[in-house]
Parts: sequence; C-alpha cells; structure tokens
Amino acid sequence: MPILVNLRHLEADNVTLSGELPVEELDIDSRDEVIQVHQPLKYNLEIQKVEDGLLAQGELSLVLDCQCVRCLRNFQDTIKLSDWTELVPLSGDEAAPVVNDCVDLTPLVREDILLEFPQHPLCDRDCAGIPDAAKGQPTKQRGTGQPAAGSSAWAELNKLKL
Repeated sequence: MPILVNLRHLEADNVTLSGELPVEELDIDSRDEVIQVHQPLKYNLEIQKVEDGLLAQGELSLVLDCQCVRCLRNFQDTIKLSDWTELVPLSGDEAAPVVNDCVDLTPLVREDILLEFPQHPLCDRDCAGIPDAAKGQPTKQRGTGQPAAGSSAWAELNKLKL
C-alpha cells in the first residue's frame, strides 16, 4: 500500500503515518548487482498542511543487501533518514497529483532513498579486498618482458631513455 495522505483529514489536525512499505510498492529498479532491496521500507511521518502544500517530516529506514566491491563479501547496510523533511506543493507546475482527496508520498520517498544509496558499497571502511593467495610470486614468468608482481609501472617508465 503506498504512503497516502488524505487531505480531508488534514483539515482538522496533523496526520501521523507509520508502517512499512513493501519492496514492490517502493518500486526501486535496482539493476546494480552489488545493491539489492529485499526488505520493506519503514517509515514514521507527521504531515501538516502549510499554505499551498504539505510539510512531511519524520524518519525513513531501509535495509540494503550489498556485496562489497573490494572483497565481494555479502553484508547488510541500513539507510536511515532520521530528519527527513519534504515540502509537497499542491498548486503550481510542480504540484503533487491529488486523486480522491489523497496525495501519494511514495515517489518522493523513493527519490530521497535512492539518493542515499552507496555508490561503491564497502563491508568495512578499511576493507583490504580479496586475499591474495599467491602473495609474493611473480604474475608473469621472467624473460617475457613483463614486470614482476609488485613492480610499479612508473618505475618501468623511468627506465626509458628519451
């Protein structure tokens, strides 16, 4: 069920909305192989009417299933927007659509959640990457003209006599 605000309920007083939004309703198109969404979005919002719009404030939380881009280990990361605020215009060019006296906040929530997705998820800030099983051994055989493992490309360029 989308996050709907009934405008008639706002005439009397502020409205508090809390619950979970299923992944299907959130409609996040996650084509990224390292970030997947399998758990519902949790929200706790207070909505109030202000002039020609709505002011939504509250907390959003979503658990992401991630794969570390360095070591390829699976882990979970939580996006938490504890001071989420959105001004929803009800008139003008950017007005939110009103259907049966209700405004759907789901697209606004989706946009702000997507902006918080990590670009390169890491299991730990100091992740060293995939452990090297053949540490200290050359990557190529000697005599092929290729540098040994650990050799800097800059060191090879410095050997050139131009």
